[in-house]
Amino acid sequence: MPVSKSLGKIQKRMKASSKQNVIHPRGRKFQQLNKATLREGKIAEKKKAHHDKKSHELSRVGFIQNAINIDALKEKPFFSHEETALFIEQFIARDDEELNDLKKKRRSNRPPTNRQLLLQQKRDIEEQEFKKGFLCPDLTDEKNVEFIRKWNKTFGGVTNMKLIRINNKGEQVLNSITKTNDVEMS
Repeated sequence: MPVSKSLGKIQKRMKASSKQNVIHPRGRKFQQLNKATLREGKIAEKKKAHHDKKSHELSRVGFIQNAINIDALKEKPFFSHEETALFIEQFIARDDEELNDLKKKRRSNRPPTNRQLLLQQKRDIEEQEFKKGFLCPDLTDEKNVEFIRKWNKTFGGVTNMKLIRINNKGEQVLNSITKTNDVEMS
């Protein structure tokens, strides 16, 4: 009989095979159940990390889409790297108001709130990435800009976009690999 790995199948097989719900702590069934439980936890953790990464990617591209779709920039066919760097700076500063409010509301000699720490960490990580090269859509390509303007904010659309890295000086950073899966976002 092949060894099943999913927790649900192992639990189902254990319920069907034994009339008693007693499992010996050093027995084979306990080891199978333990291994399957750990595997389910690892799979859930990987799914959550992948979903978080994709949602951060969507928020980046969505912000840039909103920035290039404003009335003043609607007719512009493409953007320079310096203009893209300005969009990225605006994206990084999107939570600055809330962060400053939290800092003002905090009494002296009190530790910062969890929300303040989270926002500050997110900002610091994004600034560090911006120094090294911030992954964003290529706005120098007219077809890519047109695609972004029409994008329907789905995961699948991001895979069709041309992505590049822009640093805080407004220069394109050339890496040997510029894929979306080499970015650490939090």
